[in-house]
Amino acid sequence: MDKLKELRIVDNFYQTSAFFPMPTILVGTVSENGQTNLGAYSLCFPYYIAGKDYYAMILECRNSSNTAQNLLRNKKCSLNFITDDRKYFKEAVRLGFPGDTTEEKMKSCIFTLSDSTISGDRPKIVEESYQVFECSWDDTLEDAFNDKAGNLEGYDPPYRNFNGITSKFGAHFILKIDKILMKEKYHNSIINGVNKNNFPSVPVDYGYRDSTNFWYTKFKRPISEKIQAKEGDVKSVIYAASRIDPDVKFTDGACAKLTKIPRIFLKAALTQMVKIAKEENITLIDEAALDIINDKRRQEKKK
Repeated sequence: MDKLKELRIVDNFYQTSAFFPMPTILVGTVSENGQTNLGAYSLCFPYYIAGKDYYAMILECRNSSNTAQNLLRNKKCSLNFITDDRKYFKEAVRLGFPGDTTEEKMKSCIFTLSDSTISGDRPKIVEESYQVFECSWDDTLEDAFNDKAGNLEGYDPPYRNFNGITSKFGAHFILKIDKILMKEKYHNSIINGVNKNNFPSVPVDYGYRDSTNFWYTKFKRPISEKIQAKEGDVKSVIYAASRIDPDVKFTDGACAKLTKIPRIFLKAALTQMVKIAKEENITLIDEAALDIINDKRRQEKKK
């Protein structure tokens, strides 16, 4: 077996010092003349995923890029997730080349753009995407609203730690997700159950790995692996359920049906069930009431 050897960490380490799988996203922003600019990015990941009053992505980019300058100026963007199509990836590589103006890069763009579903002052969205996040930059974090567009040769300190101008040539943007849009087929698969036949063809790229090529892998049918759920003790569920709300009780039979909920999520799930029970004027959650509550939870998920 080959031994692991240390590799020197250098700039752009995720590309030059590692094999790092990433998404392929076209970030849409609005240029000074009102035209939608598309830039290809992979350094865009979930950031706030739970427990906040909104959900967010983080985008990392050069602060002199069209994308960064446009975000500093008008704070709106669209994250367009393209499917695994060789011509799409080739176009993404072209759109990701630095230095071109919006007019130059968008003149021959092969993607079809349609208006934002939120407002006319936002960037257009790519119709070929399997999903789109319409986002707003939260410039209140770290007082990043003080960072302004216009410095194309690099920014002087002081720098932000995680939002706004973070270095002479770098920027981070915490993007509030205003709306998630998805093609109907994949929307239905999330609501009704994902399987290998209704999974979108998601490409994975590996960044700029040498002076000649970008590398990515074509989509193959995903392989599922059953979650080996550990059933909790009924007594522990009963104990937790009895402490959620004094006005809503759970029967032992209902608690027995909840033992597969991971312990870390149990309190949150029980709290949601009690909330729905009160809305339905249910004071005793037995097995029949639990079915009603779970139906309501599924309906809320569809919404």
